[in-house]
Amino acid sequence: MMGAIVLLHRWLGIAFCLLFAMWFATGIVMHFVPFPSLTEAERIAGLAPVDRTEVRIGVADAVAASGIADATRLRLIQRSDGPVYVVSGSSHLRAVRATDGQDASVRSPEAALAIAQVHARQRGLDAAHAAVVAQADYDQWSVPNGFDRHRPLFRVALGDAAGTELYVSSRTGEVVLDTTRSERGWNLVGSVLHWIYPTVLRSNWALWDGVVWTLSLLALIAAMLGAVLGIVRSRMRRYRISSPYRGWHALHHIIGLVATVFVLTWIFSGWLSMDHGRLFSRGQLTPAEAGVIDASPDWTTAPSAERKRISPSAREVEWFAVDGSLYRRERIGLEKQVVVGPDSEEAPIVSARVIGSMVTKLATACNAPSILADSDDYPAQSVVPGGPVYRSRCGGLWFDIDSADGRVLQRLDASRRAYRWFYGALHTLDFPVLQAHPRLRDVLIVGLCALGLVFSITGIVIGWWRLRLSFVS
Repeated sequence: MMGAIVLLHRWLGIAFCLLFAMWFATGIVMHFVPFPSLTEAERIAGLAPVDRTEVRIGVADAVAASGIADATRLRLIQRSDGPVYVVSGSSHLRAVRATDGQDASVRSPEAALAIAQVHARQRGLDAAHAAVVAQADYDQWSVPNGFDRHRPLFRVALGDAAGTELYVSSRTGEVVLDTTRSERGWNLVGSVLHWIYPTVLRSNWALWDGVVWTLSLLALIAAMLGAVLGIVRSRMRRYRISSPYRGWHALHHIIGLVATVFVLTWIFSGWLSMDHGRLFSRGQLTPAEAGVIDASPDWTTAPSAERKRISPSAREVEWFAVDGSLYRRERIGLEKQVVVGPDSEEAPIVSARVIGSMVTKLATACNAPSILADSDDYPAQSVVPGGPVYRSRCGGLWFDIDSADGRVLQRLDASRRAYRWFYGALHTLDFPVLQAHPRLRDVLIVGLCALGLVFSITGIVIGWWRLRLSFVS
């Protein structure tokens, strides 16, 4: 039995030692440089105020013009070519002009360039030398599935000192992603390697999911076998652990013993990052719950005349339903918004009473919503910085709802709450006590990943020697 474990660990270790080293090294990079995205602050900053004088069709007419029968949300934004309604359904997204209801998708590079230039100027970026450099469904930075409803994307290089590139949706004409030269460079040695994210593989989600899940599982098995061998082969001499090995083998053995707990939990939790519903729930609404949250409202309850009351400072206007009633939200800035209810009363957020009424239709025995504390063990953040998030407990089922727009941010059953600890806490060390001391957390993450890297390097050296001996013999 032990001989089989030795052989399995040896050859799995040889096969995966480089992968282990890569994961630990890139984990350090990823802690400080996340994968490129357009933050909410950048998105709002890039929006120009809506020109209400050009809005000539109402909400109901815009939804009808889009052809989306199950429309659940509607946004009004200002583009370089005029105001546009963006209509969202369960699986469709379409833009129509607010002047005449005609299709507002972006088909020409010239239109995409003009949109990107306005966005850049709003953010104070230099767009004097901007140019469209590509139009494609996928590239290295636009492979996440969240962009599927916007493909193909126009990539616009601003030509500025930071090497900024903006991605414009062909469906809505919105800027949906930005990257800089620094982000791209660090992510090539960070997220792209860590997640095994080459475009050719990641563009096929099912294939990528299966490949990375399998590799992670095999790596976990190799680590577990190594832990068993390391413990069995260790010796106690005068109250200290010693190794029967010499040289690099001894170094690999001792460092492995020291790092066993971290390596096992980190590789295990990394494998769980690819769980996607295999062992734990996915935290998604059930079809019945989604039917309550995403029920298409009666758009005729938003009369066309209401556009006259839209604030001249509004950068985005959104219509959505909560508990069967239609609301309008005006984004004045990142931290400022106005919510207009069905009774025309204005407030900064959707009330707890309305959200509580909606939650009772999702599940039974629900408590009144309470505001989520910043230090909660299961954190959730509002789209508006500092905005309250309401949590309603329905027995063992919890719902976290954003007061800014009525969206369900998290559906936490017992399985999903367990996943938060088995994956999130173990892999990123986001334990509440460490979140309260970010510098200590930085030191721990870098130190532990560096220890794992050194451990992996000893495995690489031993594996190389073993391969050389195999080939020579």
